[in-house]
Amino acid sequence: MSQFSFEYPLLLLVIVLFVLCAKFCKERSRAIFFPHVKTLMVKSARSTSWLNILKWVGIVSAVIALASPVITKSYSNSKKEGRDIVLIIDSSDSMRQRGFDPNDVWRNKFDVVKEVVGDFIEKRKNDRIGMVTFADIAFIASPLTFEKKFLTDITRMQQMGVAGKRTAINDAIVQAYNLLSKSKAKSKIAILLTDGIDNMSKVPFSDVKNLVAKRDVKLYTIGIGDARDYNGAYLKALAEAGHGEAYGARDASTLEKIYEEIDKLEATKIDDKKVVQHTYLYIYPLFLAIISLLLFIYFRNSKGV
Repeated sequence: MSQFSFEYPLLLLVIVLFVLCAKFCKERSRAIFFPHVKTLMVKSARSTSWLNILKWVGIVSAVIALASPVITKSYSNSKKEGRDIVLIIDSSDSMRQRGFDPNDVWRNKFDVVKEVVGDFIEKRKNDRIGMVTFADIAFIASPLTFEKKFLTDITRMQQMGVAGKRTAINDAIVQAYNLLSKSKAKSKIAILLTDGIDNMSKVPFSDVKNLVAKRDVKLYTIGIGDARDYNGAYLKALAEAGHGEAYGARDASTLEKIYEEIDKLEATKIDDKKVVQHTYLYIYPLFLAIISLLLFIYFRNSKGV
């Protein structure tokens, strides 16, 4: 935003003094310290209108220069520190269970999860997000990317049965951490969602726990459905090792609130600094004043007035 102003606006009143003096003041003696005052202020019958214009342009420009006109520009310099986030989504056969959404009992868990995850992706404007899907095996559904539309489309395209029917949670975590291993982001996050108990992983729990504890990645775990469907103690242990939180969601609305809470906990850091830039313009009226007064004196003297 630009704004024009004067640093010393009261000095503009000097113009009024010049006008009043030109009308009412009469010179009684020749100036000692500034001999050209008589030349500037005398009013001669032979003076032409354009000489008066030069005189007053010089006076007014000089006063404006003294008042110091300035253009002030202010803007915000925002530095946003985004995060790298990997979403780990369970696509095992147990996700076919219906009734997770009380508003639409015919929708299965997987459809609800895709919708909630899609909303979460849309909110993370300044983050890179990747996705790992798992069942019998774990695979990278999307690398880390800023392309939210691409991620949303990938999420909608996910189907159960592609990776098998069972649950390999440990292998999925390893895949997610490998995906984040090349990240240079200051903040790295993994969010695991599952409704089952690990029964297919090749990597043992102790190794996964050590991996989670050693890496600079914050791990959030979410168990969905009935508390008997997943191992809450197992998910809590992983979250504690990863310096994150463990959650449980019995229905769709609770799941939405959990992702909203994670979104708030991992809000993007914004360093917002206000920058003010001043552009001083006094040189232009000062230059005009000097040129106008020099021309006035030159032409005035050349006419012998």
